[in-house]
This record gives sequence, C-alpha cells and structure tokens, in this order.
Amino acid sequence: MSLDPDRDRRLVAAAQAAIAEVARHLDLNARIRLWDGSEVPLGRAPTGPLRITIRSPGVLASLLKRPSLDRIIRHYAHGEIGLEGGTLIDLGQSLATEGANKRLKSLSKLGMVKKLWPFLWVKPERPGQSRAFTGDARGDARKQIENRDFIRFHYDVGNDFYRLFLDKEMIYSCAYFTDWSNSIDQAQFDKLEMICRKLRLEPGERFLDIGSGWGGLLLHAARHHGVRAHGITLSDAQLEIARARIAEAGLTDRVTVEIRDYADLDGTYDKIASIGMFEHIGLANIPKYMRSVRRVLAPDGLFLNHAISHRASADGRRFGSRPEQKAILKYIFPGGALDDIGHTVSAMEQAGFEVQDVEAWRRHYAQTTKLWCERLAARKAEAEALVGPETYRIWIAYLAGVSLAFSRGSARIYQTLASRSAKRPSTLPPTRADLYR
Repeated sequence: MSLDPDRDRRLVAAAQAAIAEVARHLDLNARIRLWDGSEVPLGRAPTGPLRITIRSPGVLASLLKRPSLDRIIRHYAHGEIGLEGGTLIDLGQSLATEGANKRLKSLSKLGMVKKLWPFLWVKPERPGQSRAFTGDARGDARKQIENRDFIRFHYDVGNDFYRLFLDKEMIYSCAYFTDWSNSIDQAQFDKLEMICRKLRLEPGERFLDIGSGWGGLLLHAARHHGVRAHGITLSDAQLEIARARIAEAGLTDRVTVEIRDYADLDGTYDKIASIGMFEHIGLANIPKYMRSVRRVLAPDGLFLNHAISHRASADGRRFGSRPEQKAILKYIFPGGALDDIGHTVSAMEQAGFEVQDVEAWRRHYAQTTKLWCERLAARKAEAEALVGPETYRIWIAYLAGVSLAFSRGSARIYQTLASRSAKRPSTLPPTRADLYR
C-alpha cells in the first residue's frame, strides 16, 4: 500500500494524460492498463482485448530518464511491461496497418515530458538482467575460435526448448509455403525438397550441408535423393541430436556430421548447401567464406546459399547498428551480420562462382516466424520451465519482431544458386520447370 495516496493519484493522472495524447495520434484498437488497475484507451473507441500493462510508476520513470529499446526489452523480459489479449505481432501489425508510425512523428516530445514531469521525482525501477552475450556481440574483429562461442550461445539454449515450436524435423530456417494455409511441417518438408531440387541432387553424389543444424536436410537428401551427405556444425547440442537421428534412421553408412568451422573444410563435394548459416560469419569474412566453399566444390558442382539480408542503403553503406540490431546481437544472435543481396552476388562472382538463380522468400519467412511465435506462445508454461520466464519472453519478442520485419520488407531473405565456374558447360536444364513438377 502506498504511503502517499495523493502522490499516487497525481502519478496516475499524469500517466493517463500522457497516454491520452499518444492515443490521439495512434488511434489503435488497444488499451494500456496502469499499476492501479485503471485502463486508458489507445484509440477513439477500442473494442479488442489487446492490453499493454505497466506494473509500477518506476517503470515509466525508468523509461523517461533513460529511454532505450534495450531498457524496454529488459522491463518486458521481467514482466514489468506486459501484453494481454494478443501478441506482439498483433500490436505490430496494428501499428503498421493503421499508419501509426507516421502519425507519431507529429507527437511533441517536449509536450510529453511536461505531462510526465511528476515521474522525474520517482525512483526508477531498475530492469533486471536477462540472458545476454557478455563478450563482443558484434564480433567485427573476431577470431575463428569465437565463431563457436557465438553459435553455442544461441543454439545451446536447449534442444528441448526448440522442440516446442519447430516442426517435427526440427528445421530452424525459413519454410516454403506452396499454400499459405499449409502447416509448418508441410512447409518445411517442401523447403527441404525445393533445396534438393534446386541442387539437382542425384543418387551417390557427395552432398555437404554447412551449418547442418539438427540434421533435417542431411536426412531428407539421403532418404529422398540417395546422396552421401555430410554436415558440419559448431553446436554440441545440435551435433548430439543429429547423430542420434542419423543412427535411428539407419543411415550411418551414408550420413555423417561433425564439429567443424567452414574455414577448415576439406575434401570435394558435388553439391553444397548453406541454409541460414551465412548470417553468422561476419561481413569481413564473406570473401574467405566464398573461397572456402568454392575450394571444396567439384568442377561441375552447384552451391545454394540461403540467407537473410537487409535492403541495400541508398548511400551504398553496408554497415549499420540500429537499436533493434544491437538487441538481436546481445540477446539472440551474437556475431550475426546481414549482407545485402547485391553484395552477396558480387562476392560470389569475385570468388569465381557463376550465379545461376536468385529467389526471394521474404513472405515465406514472415509466415514461418509467425507460426513459430504462435507455437511457442501456446506452450508458454513448458518453455518457462525449461529456460525461465525472461528467456521465454525475449524469444517471443524476437520471433514476433522478425515476423513483422519480414512482413514490412525491412528484412529480406534469398536463395542464391551458383555453379563453380562459367568456363565449363552448365549441367542445369534450360528452364526451372523441373523444380515444380
């Protein structure tokens, strides 16, 4: 119970006045519930169940005195800011479809500070710490050995956790929807099949999967296309599951997997896939990466690179560090960096590849991450028991944010197919018709 009811009433009134000013610009179908139980509409006449909750005056004081996305994330992770009656995707879609971001630009920052003035004398609620990478999350000057630390941070959160929201084959990359109503299981099967078709896999060929995850693509390629498959990963947790699945499938004579960095590749492979791994290597390492892949690709071989990218900037600069990018590096994917597709294609050509095909899958990843977010939210209690409430909330926020980014087009994803050299006659058919038979 508060020792000063009058002070509490003044704080509630100040918060309500500030929210009402925001609502005048937003006009969303949602409400904000304050710490005293009162609710303030974020639009003229909201009818939906969506509510943002604020646990204490100290949360607003914290954000007023030190406004940052990182602070919002930490308050959200610890339940001091919450969401009821919907998901972050619902909130994000409402903001996007109703043009709220543009209207918010006319909101007077000075006017908001004046309305929230009483909170300057409130003790800020310090947000708690959450699972975060403690080293150099950008990894611009990384050493090769650090690649394993980056991968372990993300994937070794636990196989059981990933099982909660991935498909039955545990494919942790963009699915492929031949129909938008397809299940995640069907869409991931179709993705694996499309990769194999693009590579024109044939029985007996030597196939390499760089960043092979839990082995789903290796197993699919061996079962359905008869290849001899090898995978490399830097995650011990993934390696354990992949080897167990290979043994269970009775394919140990044709499918192998090991801990190995791409820079240490040796041998020769007829076909190579890199699915969702390119984002982890760092922009400065792209030339080295392309040379490493081409070095082990057979003369008539094909290489498929499947990677998230960002839109090329108008001024041609490739490096950026927006708040949301910093958050992903700190809490989700340390060492990650997104290239633009133009530079990726150039890097392939500079390494000696001939680019054969580039296909955009942006809408497919928006749908994939939306389904992942919904599936994880549906198993909230199990997730919290495995990794704790803070990590669960950060993952939900991450998946929702990724889905929104791909829906809006601020993030892109492409599959790029290349052959080792233009000097040899191409073994590819004259059209893409065989991919869709």
